Amino acid sequence: MVGETVELDHAVRLARAAFERHGGVLRMADAMREGVHRRTLYAMRDAGQVEPLARGLYRLADTAPLAHPDLVTVAAKVPRGVICLVSALAFHDLTTQIPHEVWLAVPRNSEPPRLDYPPVRVVRLSPGPYEAGAETHRLDGVPVKVYSREKTLADCFKHRSEVGLDTALEAVRRYKAQGRVDAEAVLRYAAVCRVARVARPYLEALL
Repeated sequence: MVGETVELDHAVRLARAAFERHGGVLRMADAMREGVHRRTLYAMRDAGQVEPLARGLYRLADTAPLAHPDLVTVAAKVPRGVICLVSALAFHDLTTQIPHEVWLAVPRNSEPPRLDYPPVRVVRLSPGPYEAGAETHRLDGVPVKVYSREKTLADCFKHRSEVGLDTALEAVRRYKAQGRVDAEAVLRYAAVCRVARVARPYLEALL
């Protein structure tokens, strides 16, 4: 019994180190690749040392509360996903909207994300628009991919039927108010999204 306890304590220490290397958040599959046994993870869960964020996704319970729990959860569960459109606008403070779902871009032919929570609105993109303008930000210690401000503006014109043209125009105005305006970059991304002809008159008028 003592030997089993010592062995478990050692396994828990190794598991905590693995969690800490990943910002305190780990998928079950990644934990196992780090050498964390499923039994150790379940024992830590039952002891209140880790808590589930979503199915197969855990975080250390004694870390600070997440500032961006939905984005971190989605990024950890869908590594190829990129935060886009209204969620990216909110991240960059380019909208007054509060998104009630996480807008997530994925490659056009990829498997659909399997998430119980948070709600996700998937946008499937072809390779050019999917790869262009993706930035990696560390949120709560976890790498989260988000489209840049300029790419997000272009995306809003491309998907104006979904987000609303008024949302795109509000975003352009807030973008200008923030400073660091790069109209050429917005137009380059608009060209990648094949919406430059639509976006250009608005950009010329507002920027």
